[in-house]
Amino acid sequence: MNRIPCMEAVVAVLESEGVDTVFGIPGAAILPLYAALQNSSVRHITVRHEEGGTHAADGWARATGNVGVCIGTSGPAGTNMITGLYTAMADSIPMICVTGQAATSKLHQEAFQAVDIVEIARPVTKWAVQLKEPAQAPWVFREAFRIARSGRPGPVLIDLPIDVQRGTCLYDRDVDAPLPVEIPRPLPGAVRKAMDLLAAAKRPVILAGGGVIIADACDELRALAEHLQLPVHVTLMGKGAFPEDHPLFAGMPGIQTQTRWGNAAFLQSDLVLAVGARFGDRHTGDLDVYRRGRTFVHVDIEPMQLGRVFEPDLGIVGHARPVLADLLAEARGRGGPKEPGKWVRKVADLRRTMARRDDFDDVPIKPPRVFKEINAYFGRDTTFVTAIGLYQIWSGQFQTTYLPRRYLVCGQAGPLGWEVPAAMGVKCAHPERQVVAVVGDYSFQFLMEEVAVAAQYRVPFVIVMINNEYLGLIRQAEIPYGMNFAVDLHYGEGGIDHVKAMEAFGCPARRVELPGDLPDALAWASAESARERLPVLVEVMVEREANAAMGPSLDAIKEFEPLPELITADWSD
Repeated sequence: MNRIPCMEAVVAVLESEGVDTVFGIPGAAILPLYAALQNSSVRHITVRHEEGGTHAADGWARATGNVGVCIGTSGPAGTNMITGLYTAMADSIPMICVTGQAATSKLHQEAFQAVDIVEIARPVTKWAVQLKEPAQAPWVFREAFRIARSGRPGPVLIDLPIDVQRGTCLYDRDVDAPLPVEIPRPLPGAVRKAMDLLAAAKRPVILAGGGVIIADACDELRALAEHLQLPVHVTLMGKGAFPEDHPLFAGMPGIQTQTRWGNAAFLQSDLVLAVGARFGDRHTGDLDVYRRGRTFVHVDIEPMQLGRVFEPDLGIVGHARPVLADLLAEARGRGGPKEPGKWVRKVADLRRTMARRDDFDDVPIKPPRVFKEINAYFGRDTTFVTAIGLYQIWSGQFQTTYLPRRYLVCGQAGPLGWEVPAAMGVKCAHPERQVVAVVGDYSFQFLMEEVAVAAQYRVPFVIVMINNEYLGLIRQAEIPYGMNFAVDLHYGEGGIDHVKAMEAFGCPARRVELPGDLPDALAWASAESARERLPVLVEVMVEREANAAMGPSLDAIKEFEPLPELITADWSD
């Protein structure tokens, strides 16, 4: 064994774990790690805010399925990372945040920028640990990667005191490798019971959550659905788990991000096979309505998820990929592929008869029209990134997605500002892909400084801004209170001139005010971004007080826009 600086061992671990890019900001308390990074194969992107760094690492992780890494110094660097850790924890994203720390001899003396970041981070991480001995450095990082990937994935924080970073350890990369991650299989009896319930149901559906994508189980999902002719719903986090142009696609149930026909089909179902879904409150709404008349089979890798929101009729603990594979094997053992039946035809009728309009020619532009043009212009392999607000809800309702890891959204924590750094992380992970960030004007302003990072490192992507000059989701939420208070962002000639803001960062931008100009603007932005290797903005000025369809329960969604002419479908049994 060779004795080397322990931070060199840490960087060797990063390289062998498949990390090719890290995002961070150097500081005095983390410089030994940076000294080891400078001669490595790992690319470092210097962000402008540590929260932006965490979101970039998050986007990189979502796009690759590997563990994203963000690095910062001591004190406020770590506290700035907390929102990113919470976001990754809420959405089951594997990520490691590394912080510098004051010397161990100074931690009790209120030293400069010394804070107990381990205790602060503990509630929003799977593991938060401070390195105590240089000899532990490579093994703490190995364990961090294993924990981040295992079970329900999530973030880890590692705190590195400066004196420990300066130490040495015995390490040989030729005899070291990533620690194994268990992929738990379901109990055979549970699989058989699930198939018994499916066989007895008249109108069964599969509900695919984000866990299907995390588990790389989309092929198994499709094979099972096609063999049994089961309609497939997706949650917001599961968007992309099943192609939305597939005949068995049954839409998205929910009270905010939802399709009308998805809710209608779900309410007609009598059994739900939920795989890797957490039954979030924006998905279920009123639980009495959501559960009434339905049997639930809940599959999750994390045992503590079962029964957390409501008690399922059958719980199955297991990794989504082997669970779906075992269900398919059990189904094949009971007979050949099924033909599409009356239930599948009913769901297809709902899709045909209960779409929402997106063809508005109004000025100001109605938001659904923006998503119609996005769907028409960008290809199936495009990766979309979006955050939180009315624009996320419109995106979930109107955007079409066909492939896994192509629709990335901070679904549970919903931090404003997530999209631009996350899009940068995605593009760093997959330089060959078209990446589009769909943003709101207010969210864009939260971490707009990260545009400068993408410009500096020539990381190109398209930004489509839905600008209503409002905190739109909160304005809509204020309607029952009879107020429109503290949410108006309009001032001067349209508030912030985002075109000029982008130009200040050295990036092209264009404002669109007419719906007919949208196709050309998207084409221009795509070409300009590729040519200049820069982020490019299309700022779309939309109807200021447009509302998104939503409600308290799946059967009580309020529509705010005109609907297509009703087409009658045959729903008789």
